[in-house]
Amino acid sequence: MTWSLTQSASGYAHGMARDFAMHGTLAEEVPVAMVFDGSSQAVMMASPGDIADLALGFALTEGIIESPDQVDAFEEVVHDNGIEARFRLREDRRQALEARRRFMAGPVGCGLCGIESLDQAIRALPAIAGDTGPVFSRTELAGATDALRAVQSLYDRTHATHAAGFLRPGQGIVMAREDVGRHNALDKLIGALTRQGTDAAQGAFVMTSRLSVELVQKCAFAGCACLIAVSAPTAHAVRLAEEAGITLTAFARNGGFQVHAHPHRVATGDREMADVA
Repeated sequence: MTWSLTQSASGYAHGMARDFAMHGTLAEEVPVAMVFDGSSQAVMMASPGDIADLALGFALTEGIIESPDQVDAFEEVVHDNGIEARFRLREDRRQALEARRRFMAGPVGCGLCGIESLDQAIRALPAIAGDTGPVFSRTELAGATDALRAVQSLYDRTHATHAAGFLRPGQGIVMAREDVGRHNALDKLIGALTRQGTDAAQGAFVMTSRLSVELVQKCAFAGCACLIAVSAPTAHAVRLAEEAGITLTAFARNGGFQVHAHPHRVATGDREMADVA
């Protein structure tokens, strides 16, 4: 697979933040179009950095591809008004995506067209075996978001971005990505781990946000068995984590945390001290 960047002569600046005399440093956000074989699949607002990571993570967690070797080429094209992340897919994935688009392009007045959209919103998730995945100490879980905060350089400048970090037992946060959107930050992290050849099953994802359904879905599709966040989960996020075999840890701050699903990945001896919801 080849990766390249094309920028127009007056293309959008790649800076993640911009300094303003009266308002300090403000985070940038630009439209980013995910384009597969010439057709746009989605457009999102994102921080204009680590776009290749974002695009690959999006393609994987949305099920457009199952591995990077299904991409023949990738090009990041910077325009005056935004960025295109252009994929050229391997033939078999191209056919699968075309079939998916045809299926979703049915008549809108049939009364049943919402069924496909609802099914896509709450997708069946791959299950993670209960006896797999890393085990973390209470200290590691309670300090996970503090460790992530220590590497949020963009947030230090703007106070307006989220972060996603990869926590490995005994090693701390070994990789992190930042973005104005929490979903984008996690996609960037997943894409970066994949490009580096790091198995997400060997650690935990740490988030600066609440725990939503979409984050649990992305965690499951990445094969990560543990998801940690500084804030609360939604009720359905907990249900999905239970079904998918994901250890869901919320309110990881101020020396404490709550485990809402699959507490067996908290080290033996520390489970009694954990706040299990």
